[in-house]
Amino acid sequence: MESSNSRTLILSRILHAGYVVDFAGKNILIDPIFENPFSENCYAYPMVEFDHEQIKKLQPDAVFISHYHDDHCSFVSLNLLDKNTPIYVYCLHEELFSMLKELGFAHVHSLKLNSPIQIGSIEITPLRALDADVDSIFHIKAGDYNLLNVVDSWIDDDTLHLLSKTAKWDMILWPFQTMSEIEVLAPRNAEPAAEHLPEEWIAQLKILKPKILVPSSCQFSMESWSWYNRAFFPITYAQFQKEIEQAVPEIKVMRMNPSVSIELKNGNALRSTALSWIKPIGEQNVDYDYQAHALPTHTSEIAKQFQPLESWQTEKILQFCKSDLLRELNSMEHLTDDYFAEPRHWRLLVYNHSGEAIKFDYKLKYGKLSLLREEDTKVSWLTEIPISKLYNALEKGEALTSLYIRINDMNFPPEIEN
Repeated sequence: MESSNSRTLILSRILHAGYVVDFAGKNILIDPIFENPFSENCYAYPMVEFDHEQIKKLQPDAVFISHYHDDHCSFVSLNLLDKNTPIYVYCLHEELFSMLKELGFAHVHSLKLNSPIQIGSIEITPLRALDADVDSIFHIKAGDYNLLNVVDSWIDDDTLHLLSKTAKWDMILWPFQTMSEIEVLAPRNAEPAAEHLPEEWIAQLKILKPKILVPSSCQFSMESWSWYNRAFFPITYAQFQKEIEQAVPEIKVMRMNPSVSIELKNGNALRSTALSWIKPIGEQNVDYDYQAHALPTHTSEIAKQFQPLESWQTEKILQFCKSDLLRELNSMEHLTDDYFAEPRHWRLLVYNHSGEAIKFDYKLKYGKLSLLREEDTKVSWLTEIPISKLYNALEKGEALTSLYIRINDMNFPPEIEN
C-alpha cells in the first residue's frame, strides 16, 4: 500500500492570495478570485486573464475563505462556481453568511478558530491572526505534509508558540509586503517604508524553519497612472529572497506567479502543470520598483482619471452629503468617546471629474451630525474623495480599499486652510 508520505500534493497559485490544493483525489480552493482587476482597481501582477467558461466547470470539493475582505471573498468570483460547493468562511458577521446563501450556495459554514475541517485527507484548521476580529491563518495538513498560509496577517506570540509545536513545515505562504493603512489614507503623513524585511519576520521564520517559503499576498498593481505603483510596494521579490536566504539559508524561497503549480512528493518540490484556466500575459517575472520619495498625487488629480457622472448621479451624491448622510449617522448609536464631547468640525471635499472640490462642513458631537453654517472654527479633520468613487461606494458597494479616500492628509490646499 502507498504511504501518505509518498502521495503527491499539488499547490497552485490563482491570484494575489488565492490557491488550489490538490491531494489524494480532493481539490479545494482558498480565497479564490477569478477577476482582473479585482477589488475594482487591483490588477494582477504579473498580468493574467481568466477563462471563466473553464472556471464554471470546476468541481472543487470545498472553498475556504480566510476573511471577508473583497480581495479574498468576492461574490462575483464565487458566483461562477457550482452552488452545491461547500463554502467555509471565517467571519464574525452573520450578514455575510446570509448573503452567500442568498447567492444560491446550499452549504455555507462558519469557521471557528482551532477547529479543523476535514475534506478527505486534507485537514484545514483556521488559527488566530494578529487581528482576530477580521483575519484568520490556515494550517493545511495533507497526509504528512504541513502547509501554513499566513494570508494577510502577521503572527502573534501565542499563535507562533502553537505553530512551533508542528514538527516540520513543508511550505509557508508568507505575505511579503509591509505597507500600512496610513500610507493609503494619509500618504503625506507617512514616513517612507523600510526597504528591508522586519526583524520580527526573520525571528519567526528561524523558529518555524519551513523547507519552502513562498512570497504571498500583495501580488498586484494599481491603475497604470496610480502613484501607489511607485510608493506602495517597498519589498521586491529579489530583496525578499536575498534577505531570507542570507538570514535562514536552509529555507528555499520559491516564487509562484498566477497559474503556477508546485508538486510536493517525497520531500522534493518540482514545477507541475500550470492551471489551464489562467492565461499568463506578457513577462511574468516582473518585480516592483519602489520609489520612497515619490510625491503623492492629490485627490483633485486622481478624480480627473474617472469618467464624469451623469447630472442625476451627481445630484444624488450632493443629496447624500446634504441630508442622507446626516440622517443615517444620526440614527446610529451615539459615540461616547471623550474626543467628541466638544463639537468637532469635519470637512468633506468631494472632487468632480474636473478636479474641482465641492465642500461640505459638518459639526459632530457625540455622534450627532449637523451641517455647519459658520466656517470660522478650526477643521478637526478633513476627508477627500473623488465623486465617482463615492457614487460607486453608495450604489455599487465598492469597498473603501479602492476609493482613493484621504483622511487628514497633510499639506491642505490653500483654499481650505483656516
